[in-house]
Amino acid sequence: MTDAAKPRGELTLRTLAMPGDANPAGDIFGGWVMAQMDLASGIRATERARGRVVTAAVKEMAFELPVKIGDTLSVYTDIERGRTSITLCVEAWANRARYAKMEKVTAGTFIMVALDEEGKPKQVPEE
Repeated sequence: MTDAAKPRGELTLRTLAMPGDANPAGDIFGGWVMAQMDLASGIRATERARGRVVTAAVKEMAFELPVKIGDTLSVYTDIERGRTSITLCVEAWANRARYAKMEKVTAGTFIMVALDEEGKPKQVPEE
């Protein structure tokens, strides 16, 4: 990883890419990577909202590089704004331990909505 290529945001989730998550070529399914990013978004938005959140939308998702079996996937989240909805910039980076390098594999914008006890949108508390 060079100085120019650093993750944006807070490390929110780390997990290991396993053979069961891969296609026959050894590349990890994009849906698995996206699910990890959604989990990280939910964790960070729940902390910010101090309560229940749901995924409302995923925008601008672009896969740049594949994730391989044995890579450690690190997901970083950065909250851009929020009132009843929380917009997060989410980046997924693969730590390729075999080669001692870390590479950005994808990024996307996730929009989470804070809900009250009745399942209706609620205002996100001030920080």
